[in-house]
Formats: sequence, C-alpha cells, structure tokens
Amino acid sequence: MIDYIVVGIGLGGIAFCEQLEKNNKDFIVFDDDSQQSSNVAGGMYNPVTLKRFTSVWRSEEQLKMLTPFYKALENKLSVKVDHKIPVYRRFVSIEEQNMWFEASDKPGLRPFLSTKLIKNDNPSVDAPLGFGEVLHTGRVHTDLLQVSYTKYLDDKGRLKKEHFDYDALEINEASVNYKGIEAKHIVFCEGFGLNRNPYFNYLPLVGTKGELLEIECDELELDFILKSGVFIIPLGGKRFKIGATNKWKDKTNTPTEASRNELEEKLQNFLKCDYKVVDHIAGVRPTVVDRRPLIGNHPKHTPLYILNGLGSRGVMIAPYVSERLFEAIENNIPLEKEIDIVRYKKKYPTKYVGKTDA
Repeated sequence: MIDYIVVGIGLGGIAFCEQLEKNNKDFIVFDDDSQQSSNVAGGMYNPVTLKRFTSVWRSEEQLKMLTPFYKALENKLSVKVDHKIPVYRRFVSIEEQNMWFEASDKPGLRPFLSTKLIKNDNPSVDAPLGFGEVLHTGRVHTDLLQVSYTKYLDDKGRLKKEHFDYDALEINEASVNYKGIEAKHIVFCEGFGLNRNPYFNYLPLVGTKGELLEIECDELELDFILKSGVFIIPLGGKRFKIGATNKWKDKTNTPTEASRNELEEKLQNFLKCDYKVVDHIAGVRPTVVDRRPLIGNHPKHTPLYILNGLGSRGVMIAPYVSERLFEAIENNIPLEKEIDIVRYKKKYPTKYVGKTDA
C-alpha cells in the first residue's frame, strides 16, 4: 500500500506533491494533460486586488511561504521559474490616485502599497498621471514549471500519463484501490476537470475562461509588470504577455477572436507603439462562487480529498493550502472555515453524513 494517489498536476497538484516528498510519503500521480489553466496562466503574483485596492486573503502568510517554496523547486528541477519584478498600477484619474493613497494607509495594505507616486518617463506608455507600485510581487513561469515537474515525476516513476477512470476506483473504509494500486488517501487536484468528478462535482466550481496574448514589441522597454485595463508582463527578448479576459459561459480551451479583439482594444488605450501578436492561448480557471479554494475531505468517503478552486491566484495560494490540507490529513489540524468544503455541505446530493461514515 502507498500513502497517496494524486489526480492532476497543475499548481495545486505540484504543491501537494511537494508536501508529500518533504514528508517522505509514497505516492503516484495521474494526469492526462486535459486542463490548461496552469500552463497558460500569466503567473503574476501580488498581494493586492488592483481593481478595488483590497488585500488578498491570507496574503502575508502566502507570501512568507512563496519564495522558499519556488526556490526549492528551482534547485530540484534546475530551472529558473520565480522572477521578482515590481507591479505598477497605471492611474487613469485623480480619484484613482486618491483611492490608492487612502488604501496605502490601511493596516492590511500598508506593507504592500508604496506611498510614492511614480512619474511616467516611458515614451511607449500613455500614463500622464503616473503609477502606484505594489510591493512583494513577481511572476512564476508556470508553463516551464509544469513541464519540468511533470518530467521530474516521470523520471522518478511517479507519473501515470492517462485519464483517471472514476468507475475503476474502489473505496474502502480506510483506503482506496485503483487498478491494483492501493492507497491510504486520494487527493483530487483536477482544476476545472472537477466537473467530471462524480464525488466532488456537487461543489460550486464555476470556472472562468481566461485568454492571453503574447506580443513582440521592439520599441517597448519595461522592467516592471504594468497593470491597467490589461496587464503587460515582460518575458524578455522584446516579448510580452498580455491578459487576461474573464468569460463565464465559454468553458473551452479554444482561443476566440472576440477575446483577442477585447485584449487588443484595452492594450491600445495606453500602449503607444506598434506590436505584433505571436501567440494566443486560453484556459479555464478553477474559480469558485465565494472566491475561496475548495479544500477538504469528502462528506461520506473518508479516504477522498480535494484541493481545487485556486482561481487566478494559484501561484500564491497553492503552497499555503497544500500545507493546510496535508496537516489536516496527517495531523488532524482543522482547516480554516473559509476554505473547508464543509461550508458547502448543504449542496451534497444526499443527506450529509460524518467523515467516519464510509
């Protein structure tokens, strides 16, 4: 018997596997590469919601874990994935400037919002009112991370590149058996693929489709991430990532002309130089109605767990919630009520029963 089966190897799956390796647990991962939200993500992390100037849930705790987590992955995989880079918020009105400085004086935001008004000296960017700087920010190269980690697991013999067949899962009181593999626990980290999971698809994972462009722009010089109607993330070599859209109805990974037009229209509102679109990608983010992750134990089947719903902030939140889930499983440390799926027990299709009822 092994300790864990993990289904899905996006940001959540990677973070949970790191918990397992750190604690010397034996595990196997199943992934069929059907979910694209991690490898098409912008990868930006920042502790502030820049539309409303509010702090991100548990931002200090998440940031404390972020740097050592990705540094350990870089050492393990021999790749560079964490790039520290400031985020500048472009001001479009005096009112926005005032809102920024009011927010920067609030206790929960004071560590993250600079009180210095940054004047614009970039001829390629229209920003007469300047920028505000968000502190403790950066970008994780998520597609490189996912490719490198998948290879790492494959080389270790821990990866099964195949579709997970729920009908083949046998659930016992204190273990599961899947095609001859017996494990104490199984953790589903499937992203938007959760909607096919018969054990957890009662949970309100709505999913939002995000589309991004990659452009080449010879005249643009940026040593920061610029956030306005869209964000511009410098990738090096005169390439930039532009994003992102939020669509609630379309749940496919297919890029659309409408979203490309939307992104370009917003970009052209403040970019004053020519560019060329060289790539256009799409994926469905695992977003939840209450904007909190879905973490916890199945209401009926004791060996089944979920780690999902990381939304657009998976880079920051994955290390934090993966540790919370591991501690809950192994050491019976209660999950925070904001992320525990117990909050949705009324949505379970049959009478809710305790976790000891197999």
